Amino acid sequence: MSKRSSTATRTNGAARTHAGRATRPPGREFQGLAWLARHPGFVLAPFLGSGVLLTLGLIITSGVVAGLVVGTLVWSRAHPASFDRFAAPRLRAFWRRWTVYRGRRWARLMADCGLTREHRHSGEQLVPRVLRVRSSSPTIDTIYVRTVRGQDVAFWQEKASILWEAMIVHRVAITRHRPGVLAIVIEWELPFTRVIPAPDIPEHVDEVDLRALEIGDNEHRQPFTASVIDGHRLVAGRTGSGKGSVLWGTLRSLGPCIRDGVARVWMVDLKGGVETEQGAPLFHRYATSMGEALKLLTEFRDSMRDRQDWMRDNNIRKCTPSEQTPVELLVIDEMAMLTAYGDRTAVREALRLLAEIMTQGRASLFSVQGYLQEPSKDVLDVRELFTQRICLAVTAASHVDMVLGEGARERGALADEIPGDDRHAGIGFVIDHGSRLPVRFRAAYVTDDDITELVARCAPRNADVIALAGDRGAA
Repeated sequence: MSKRSSTATRTNGAARTHAGRATRPPGREFQGLAWLARHPGFVLAPFLGSGVLLTLGLIITSGVVAGLVVGTLVWSRAHPASFDRFAAPRLRAFWRRWTVYRGRRWARLMADCGLTREHRHSGEQLVPRVLRVRSSSPTIDTIYVRTVRGQDVAFWQEKASILWEAMIVHRVAITRHRPGVLAIVIEWELPFTRVIPAPDIPEHVDEVDLRALEIGDNEHRQPFTASVIDGHRLVAGRTGSGKGSVLWGTLRSLGPCIRDGVARVWMVDLKGGVETEQGAPLFHRYATSMGEALKLLTEFRDSMRDRQDWMRDNNIRKCTPSEQTPVELLVIDEMAMLTAYGDRTAVREALRLLAEIMTQGRASLFSVQGYLQEPSKDVLDVRELFTQRICLAVTAASHVDMVLGEGARERGALADEIPGDDRHAGIGFVIDHGSRLPVRFRAAYVTDDDITELVARCAPRNADVIALAGDRGAA
């Protein structure tokens, strides 16, 4: 076969191979129709607006629109809590979707960061498409992006630092949402620029809300509160993340209840009591070794059983906090020493006691608060029994979902991205029970002087408690 015929054969074969494939992009009119099909609101909104205008007239329609705008502004000023929960996330998401994550601006951003790709047949520039935007707070967005074929999450993660520098944002985190779709968390800025002083100690028990003890501020510039009843609290964070501020901030807000016997604190600190000894006069029971901790847990469990017996005899389904039926608060600092790293027999016994307490103690006002660095199942076998979760700065992305639940990091809880310096200590995330969105907060910083003030003002007045503290000191 001659060279000319061979070349012709290859040319004909290539022509047949590319037959039916696009060699140029569809016309603009058809691209526009496809876009409108994906966004029917842009067709329906003008028709609905025109219909309302023709039905009601210009003056009434203008009045209705003006009323909606004014009503929204009044709502945002009169009741910020409900507005920030229900309206603000949707309005922010809508605004940012069409001003930041769409159109030529988005296409140029993707091209500048090397995240676009040229179609190898038509030459069309393929741009990753934003499917959905969620804006859980003024400072964090989560966008769901359909990638261009040939890209994966690792490819995008390599570009993350380039992307956040190009967007001029504080941080970007990228995870896989489902096949072909990525969840990109964009942190526009840090909301906390100053250290928050320790919460004030209330004067009287009546000023204490046991379901909402103030321990800091949230990202909406509102008090961050947590409950010491109706559930158990887990606080996870690496060394220096601010766990002590959460612990002592809770006790400061609880102060008058401790003083008047409406709440009793049972403290377990297996680090030798180095970080809690200063507050020892506040504690009803105090353990700093594994043997003491097991005795304390056993006594705590037995006290719970005694109260359950009393409730059954008096036909009471749920206790009310009082001096006769105080809130019994078990605080365990560095919980891993009790549940994973101790003697195997002692660890099994501690886990058994904790499981019994945490599954039965709610109605009788027996509550557990655990503080630890490593939240994995191997370290804390009873992790799922904690109903209140707080995640401070952690060392691994997987720890976020371990503490706050599956998908929490994808929705914006970038606890593993919190810097480890003192300037960011106390910053963490919780999950809002209503919206299921992460809320960032900063725990108030509690100094040694603040702890000294707490002890001086709120050490229990009950003579029995003082005697028990004295016995422990003598022992």
